[in-house]
Amino acid sequence: MAVYGYARVSTRAQAEEGESLDVQQRQIAGYALMHGLSLDRMFVERGVSGSVPLIDRPQGSVLLAGLKQGDTVITAKLDRMFRSALDALGVLGELKARGVSLHMIDLGGDVTGNGISKLVFTILSAVAEAERDRIRERVSQVKEDQRGRGRYLGGKVPFGFMVGEDGSLVPVVGQQAVICKAMALRADGHPLRAIQATLAADGHKLSLDALQRVVKGA
Repeated sequence: MAVYGYARVSTRAQAEEGESLDVQQRQIAGYALMHGLSLDRMFVERGVSGSVPLIDRPQGSVLLAGLKQGDTVITAKLDRMFRSALDALGVLGELKARGVSLHMIDLGGDVTGNGISKLVFTILSAVAEAERDRIRERVSQVKEDQRGRGRYLGGKVPFGFMVGEDGSLVPVVGQQAVICKAMALRADGHPLRAIQATLAADGHKLSLDALQRVVKGA
């Protein structure tokens, strides 16, 4: 059963000056001493952004790969180890399943096994859900913006268009003429199956679903 410390700073200046790292390491060492724990190794992440998931960091990946059941990890603050509540929730769940204890000094100690564990997980779950909502909103806003500018958003390219070099949908002249004919037939009251048959006779085979999308503006 090993005991590990984890410290991180995000900027090169902090890494070179070492002040923040020294503070974190002293806090971790002091916490371990107070709780009768003997540190086996200190993992120090220098100049790594907090936006990088723990598993993708040079020291973080080594730490996670080497953890065994009964091991203990100590970190000074939640934001030194995790990029978000969503990230923290996932890693904490994995550590609990593996029988590894994680002590966060700013949250009062062991967040995987003692009395505050349930409270921490409840709070993180709520914050993580809010993060998911914000991510969904951002994705939706980006897609809406891209759609408004005629950008291709993936999936099957709609009939009448091709994807240009800049990612926008570019009209295909021949297919646009087919669309105009289909819309004109629909405006004259022709049923979809009749329009489909007419276009097929001209060499343009469209499914009913595709045809319905083509003429929906008619």
